[in-house]
Amino acid sequence: MDKKKIKIVFAGGGTGGHIYPGIAVADATKSLAEKRNLDVEIYWIGNEKGMDRDIVEKNLVSAGGSISEFCGIPCGKLRRYLSFDNVKDLFRIASGYFKSKKILKAIKPDVLFSKGGFVSVPPCRAARSRKIPYYTHECDFTPGLATKLNSGSARNILISYEDTKGYFSGAMQEKCVLTGNPVRPVFYEDHGADGLKFLGIDPSHEKPVLLVLGGSLGALQINSLVKENLDWLLERFIVVHQTGRKFADENPEIFREHHPDYHPHAFIYAEMPSVVQSCDVVLSRAGANSLWECAVCGKPMVLIPLCTAGSRGDQIDNASYFERNGAAVNLTGNDATGENLRKSLEKMLSADFRKGLSDRCRELCGEVKPAERIAEIILDGVV
Repeated sequence: MDKKKIKIVFAGGGTGGHIYPGIAVADATKSLAEKRNLDVEIYWIGNEKGMDRDIVEKNLVSAGGSISEFCGIPCGKLRRYLSFDNVKDLFRIASGYFKSKKILKAIKPDVLFSKGGFVSVPPCRAARSRKIPYYTHECDFTPGLATKLNSGSARNILISYEDTKGYFSGAMQEKCVLTGNPVRPVFYEDHGADGLKFLGIDPSHEKPVLLVLGGSLGALQINSLVKENLDWLLERFIVVHQTGRKFADENPEIFREHHPDYHPHAFIYAEMPSVVQSCDVVLSRAGANSLWECAVCGKPMVLIPLCTAGSRGDQIDNASYFERNGAAVNLTGNDATGENLRKSLEKMLSADFRKGLSDRCRELCGEVKPAERIAEIILDGVV
C-alpha cells in the first residue's frame, strides 16, 4: 500500500534557542511518521541571514537529518521599545510575509509548525492567508510578542508550563495545550563519561564539577563573577567555564591559567550534551533552551537571569518558576553578587542538597518527551 504523503513547514529562528528545539520536533515527527507508515516531507522557513541556514542545513535529509529544504526569508525584529530600526524592519517583515506566501504556494503544505521568534510571524500570517492550519509553540514561562501575534489564528498554542495559560485571554486559554519544551534526544542519553574524557577530567575526581554557561557570545556578568571568585571556586570545584568567544578574545590570560581544575573553553558545540551530563552543578543564564537541556539531565542549577533593558524579562520569569518549585537557586538583579554566589554554591557542595534539586528538575520536565508529544499533535491534526 502506498504511503500517504504529508508536507509540513516548520517556521522559526533568529537564535539557537528557537532552532534546536524545532529540529528536535522535526526529528520526532519524521520518526513517528515512519512508524505510522506516512511519507513526510519537512521544510523550514527561517532567516535568510544569520545562523538559521547554517544550523538547519546541517540537518537536511542529504546530511542524514529530517529536513528536506531550508527556505530563507528577510526578517525584521519585533521590538517593544521606540527605535528607528522598527521603521526599517517593517519593510523586511512585509517582504518576509510576501516571500512566505510564495514559498507556501509552491510547497502546498498540510500544516505549519511555528517554533517562535520574530522569524515565525510572517510565515504564520502567510499560512493564515492561505488557510493553512498552524500550531505555535512558546518555550518561555511568559509568552513572547511573536507568540501573542501568532496565537490568534493558531489551531493550538503549545506551552511549556501549565501556568503560562494564565497569560492568555479566556478564548485563547482553550487553545492552550501543555507539551513542555522540546529538547534534543541526545540529552536523554547518558554520555557523561564522554564529557569527562573530552574535558580531560579524571573519572575518579573528588571535587564536584561546576559547569559555567554563558551562551555562544558569553555572559559578561557571569564571566566577571567567575573571574573575581576563581580562587574560591577552585578550592571547592572543578570549574568548566564556557566563556563565549568575545570574552575569550578580550581575556586571553584566562586560557594561560595552569590550574589543573580550571577548564576554560571559548565555546563548546557538539560535545555540549555530554559535558552537561558529566557535571554536578550548572551556573547559567535562564534561557528556555539551556534551562530545559540541563533540567532533563537532572542538573542542579544556580541561575543568573538576563535582566538588561533589552530583555522582556523572560529569563527572570523562567528562573523564578524553577526556584519556586525547588528545582534551582535564583540570583536575580542585585542579588547576583559574589557573596551570594559563594553562599549558593556552598550549598551545592552537599550531595543531598544537589539531589533534591535534581529530583525536582526531572519532576518538572515530566516523563513524556515534549518533542514526541508535539509530533503527535501535528500528525494527529493532519491524518
